[in-house]
Amino acid sequence: MISRRRFTQAVAAGAAGAAATSLAGGSAEAARAVAGADLRAGSGGHTSLGPIKKIKAGVLNIAYAELGPRTGQPVVLLHGWPYDPHSFIDVAPLLAAQGYRVIVPFLRGYGETTFRSSRTVRNAQQSAVALDIIALMDALKIRKAVLGGFDWGARTVDVIAALWPERCKAIVAVSGYLITNLERNLQPLVPTAELGWWYQYYFATERGVLGYRQHLSEFNRLIWRTASPQWNFDDATYGRTAASFDNPDHVDLVIHNYRWRLSLAPGESRYDVYERKLATGPAISVPAITIGSDFDGAAADGKGYRDKFTGKYDHRVFAGIGHNVPQEAPVPFAQAIIDADHLL
Repeated sequence: MISRRRFTQAVAAGAAGAAATSLAGGSAEAARAVAGADLRAGSGGHTSLGPIKKIKAGVLNIAYAELGPRTGQPVVLLHGWPYDPHSFIDVAPLLAAQGYRVIVPFLRGYGETTFRSSRTVRNAQQSAVALDIIALMDALKIRKAVLGGFDWGARTVDVIAALWPERCKAIVAVSGYLITNLERNLQPLVPTAELGWWYQYYFATERGVLGYRQHLSEFNRLIWRTASPQWNFDDATYGRTAASFDNPDHVDLVIHNYRWRLSLAPGESRYDVYERKLATGPAISVPAITIGSDFDGAAADGKGYRDKFTGKYDHRVFAGIGHNVPQEAPVPFAQAIIDADHLL
């Protein structure tokens, strides 16, 4: 376990602090690009998120971890694919130690999060996932929170910030602006970029569905390795997350998500009003910190989406870190959450 003192030392050594009240007592003009070796301090310090709670929220029974005092500023942390709340296994205790109430849910199709009705469409389009989090916040009586996430989680954070800004005190979004535009997704990318999305095209085939179902753990471990080539995770670390893939709806939801993004699977009409708004590429006005990593390649500098964030803003580059930013670099990610909370 990383102590509060060690947290402050690690922040001073590696995190890019932009808040007026930095834990390390650093300047608000601190550097925004730092080397990966310093960023990994504290990674792997915990092996459990503690007891998992459940609550009825919208169409789901949502499983979630909760750390920190119930009276603290709420922080909601959202994972992506193929990950789960254990991506925040070292982040959540750091934030809880600073007095935050930290909520880390299992998204639909992961862990013990289940649908309340067998009749509900197994749909993973972006607005459906975002509404799950709104329903969770309602169920927990959280009016406004600091939201942070990566991959599917960052997209969900962006969607909530764009459609329901009144629910966001601030956000932290790895890879920046990820709101899906279906029409734009119909346009091809350059071949080297297309290569990086090979699994989406694999999932577009029935062979891909069968392959993912038959080789689920091996497949997702491959994604971990290719998305974070410098992260030397062990079997126990992967195993804690891999258990979450043993969900009856996991495969169907993953396949739907990626097929929907390529307009190969329909969404539900009840979400059309939200998707029409998202198709316009709405700006995000709430205070925001975006994070680029090696996974983002040339886009890591954030310049391509800077104009999408119109409120208080900072961008950070975590050099040497792969896709699973909060688990690979927990201290600077936690610092980004704290700093975003102070971007007022």
